[in-house]
Amino acid sequence: MTHRFSWLRFAAAACVAGTVFTAVPAHAGIFDDDQARQAILDLRSKTESLSSQLSAAQRTILDQSNRLDQLNQQVATLRGQNEDMANQLSTLQKQQKDYYTDLDTRLKKFEPQQQTVDGVQGEVQPGETDSFNAASQQFRSGDFKNAATSFRTFISKYPNSPYQPTAQYWLGNALYALRDYKGSTAVWQGVVKNYPQHPRAPEALLAIANNQLEQGQKAAAKKTLEQIVAQYAGSDVAQSAQSKLSQIK
Repeated sequence: MTHRFSWLRFAAAACVAGTVFTAVPAHAGIFDDDQARQAILDLRSKTESLSSQLSAAQRTILDQSNRLDQLNQQVATLRGQNEDMANQLSTLQKQQKDYYTDLDTRLKKFEPQQQTVDGVQGEVQPGETDSFNAASQQFRSGDFKNAATSFRTFISKYPNSPYQPTAQYWLGNALYALRDYKGSTAVWQGVVKNYPQHPRAPEALLAIANNQLEQGQKAAAKKTLEQIVAQYAGSDVAQSAQSKLSQIK
């Protein structure tokens, strides 16, 4: 830039000098050496003034460019901080959602839940299902004595449970497995009496009929089987009852 302005000053001076020296012959006596020198000095002064202004303008532009770079860096920094905060917020929101989901799941374990048991919907209290399943597992493993005890405990503890008819039915089966025919018959009769429309009712009647047949009570068994056919016509249990009736002589 310095070479450029030096050249401009030289060119301007040369131009002025050329003009002065050219004009001397045509206008002899108009400009003397002092006037020519003054003209050159004035032009040099103007050139230096313009150079100073240009340099100032360049410094201003450079300063503004530096400030713009700084602003861009600040914007980039703020953008990075904003992204970090957004990620932290997203993480916190997910943690909060997971926390409340887990809390809700835990609380539900202590609240009654609607559940369907053997096609019948009802309200199940906390611990009900686990208690019933534990008794059922004992029965499946062949521990009929403890299964009978567990089913009795369940029936006593959850009198309004939708598991009641099913629990009583399996209590009857546990007693039957223990060869307590009288006790099992009494339990099954309770199922038929208290839950006549429940899916376990015709199965309880068929179990009673089998008990009666095993004890040689053919007349009683025939009557029970006929009750099944009449009361639960069209069901699979009714078909089984009809098949047994045809075998009684």
